[in-house]
Amino acid sequence: MAITGRAALIAALGALLTGLLLPDWAGIVAVNAPLALAILFDLMLAAPVSKLHFTRSGDTSVRLGEQAHVYLTIANPARRPLRAQIRDAWPPSSWPSGTSSETSSRHRVDIPPGERRRLTTTLQPSRRGDRRSDRVTVRSHGPLGLAARQGHHEVPWTVRVLPPFKSRKHLPAKLARLRELDGRTSILTRGEGTEFDSLRDYVPGDDTRSIDWRATARQSTVAVRTWRPERDRHILLVVDTGRTSAGRVGDAPRLDAAMDAALLLAALATRAGDRVDLLAYDRRPRASVQGRTAGDLLPALVNALAPLEPELVETDARGLAATALRTAPRRSLIVLLTTLDAAPVEEGLLPVLPQLTHRHTVLLASVADPRIEEMVSHRGSVEGVYEAAAGARTKSERLRIGDRLRRHGVTVVDATPDALAPALADAYLALKAAGRL
Repeated sequence: MAITGRAALIAALGALLTGLLLPDWAGIVAVNAPLALAILFDLMLAAPVSKLHFTRSGDTSVRLGEQAHVYLTIANPARRPLRAQIRDAWPPSSWPSGTSSETSSRHRVDIPPGERRRLTTTLQPSRRGDRRSDRVTVRSHGPLGLAARQGHHEVPWTVRVLPPFKSRKHLPAKLARLRELDGRTSILTRGEGTEFDSLRDYVPGDDTRSIDWRATARQSTVAVRTWRPERDRHILLVVDTGRTSAGRVGDAPRLDAAMDAALLLAALATRAGDRVDLLAYDRRPRASVQGRTAGDLLPALVNALAPLEPELVETDARGLAATALRTAPRRSLIVLLTTLDAAPVEEGLLPVLPQLTHRHTVLLASVADPRIEEMVSHRGSVEGVYEAAAGARTKSERLRIGDRLRRHGVTVVDATPDALAPALADAYLALKAAGRL
């Protein structure tokens, strides 16, 4: 039961009249008894909350930053009309930052007996992951508006908030570069692991090892072979979900930037005819996508990455390497989306790196903090000098770790969140052009 503001206002006015005209018990009874009877009468005429029937429909997924519409259908089987306030409760992250959920989740309805109405709740989540509805609270008012019956119903619904894939805008440019590597523009020299494409006439500067002597013997000109990058290579995307992925760069954790880069590389690699798998790992596998066709891969990746959250534990590098080797038993390109911080790399990754590089090509991509470059340029005050020294030391440390990884044969990409996805795609194309896949 709930008392409305109208009843409180009438009670306040009654108390004022009692104090002025009849300041005794008789006056109190004379004013409040009719009000109490009116409240009880109003409460009896209010539609019962427990008999209402609720069903949901609408969107089950939405990209981060976009709107989702969830519909709540209310059926009133009672013999009394329903005059109610409805609160369709969702987690605070279901609304844009700075928006009050009170205004977005509240509805007023009038439903005659035996009829139904559909309410629309518009969500615009501010965080990636699964957003589950909470209870639906109903406050059913009587015809006098003095009192209301209140109760709640559990009407479950889940909206999965998918990664936004902001780097999709870079895909056309990368595909144009891929078409150049894919035989539409001839590759003059043969690289390791490339496929024969066609024959053409020799021009000065061609590698003599590309001359096809049998074809030359059958014609009057010297013929050379052209090559194109191999197709059907295997690529394993390994996303580190340990504590270092929780560090925020700007408004988002490093994990989100790694996901965006993984999606762009997967989209590009499938267009190149390569097979792509995914492994998310910290101390155990958090997500896995394997054996998907080109048409199913991107939706499967987006769906698998959406609910991932950083785990505040140290990543088990040995377990990660062992799981990656089981997932990729044949020669593959293993893309590690992890950190370049000194301690995790030197104590965790470097000891197990030979197990990966012995059979596979390894590419490591890490999210750099643009704040470091700003700190390095600070001068003019004592605080600025200390910031510059700290920034320079951090930058030097990352360069040192990158050099150590390169000496082990690892290709390293270290870029800011906005630049990581295109930089990783460029590194993949460079490996493909060099015939290292």
